[in-house]
Amino acid sequence: MSPTLLVLADSLAFHGPRRAEPADEPRLWPNVAAAELGGRAELVAGIGWTARHAWHAVTHDPRVWALVPRVDALVLGVGGMDTLPSPLPTAVRELIPVLRPDGLRRAVRTGYNAAQPVLARAFARVLPGGGPVALPPRETVRHLELCRRAVLALRPGIPVVAVLPPVHRAAVYGHVHRGRPAAERATRAWAGRTGVLLLDLAALVSEHVLGGHGNPDGMHWGWSAHAAVGAGCAAVLRPALRM
Repeated sequence: MSPTLLVLADSLAFHGPRRAEPADEPRLWPNVAAAELGGRAELVAGIGWTARHAWHAVTHDPRVWALVPRVDALVLGVGGMDTLPSPLPTAVRELIPVLRPDGLRRAVRTGYNAAQPVLARAFARVLPGGGPVALPPRETVRHLELCRRAVLALRPGIPVVAVLPPVHRAAVYGHVHRGRPAAERATRAWAGRTGVLLLDLAALVSEHVLGGHGNPDGMHWGWSAHAAVGAGCAAVLRPALRM
């Protein structure tokens, strides 16, 4: 069997120790996982993607529609970005690229980037749960479930893997990650109800990231972490693929 993995993911799936990489870079964790299983990965991903972005891809991207009927496993590599502090509304950040004129866009982006870590730290000190996150846990699992149901409607019985959120030490988020525990609890509960397999990213990359061995941004990974996550994903999938 030469399985095809459909991987819906955020930038952790295509960003290496220095920069974003082409989707066919063999050291990226989806390709490591597929290679260990003797197959290939079809990566559909974007910078900052949450589970809601993954659902948008499932419903709006014709490339996904073409892939789904012949995939052998679904890997939901989203959810980590959902847990990041979002002291200013996520919609504000997503609208910045379309602001005009260019000077206004640059000024708003500069102001947003300067305010975000300061507000994230302040909210973490005074608000329950550390303040708002990019996507609340209930919405994360709702969109993960929508993705799961949509793909399994066309490919019933294939294994589905979701990820538990990783860790970060990113200055741009004020080194704040108070939203992670609630998201992990919600994801575990949803996976338990639905039979989804889980890949614990924090267990695989915490030492690497928190030890400063990854990308200087404090969020993305070096190649050793990609190798560990890819091997972990393959190990989770192998029994389900009966290999």
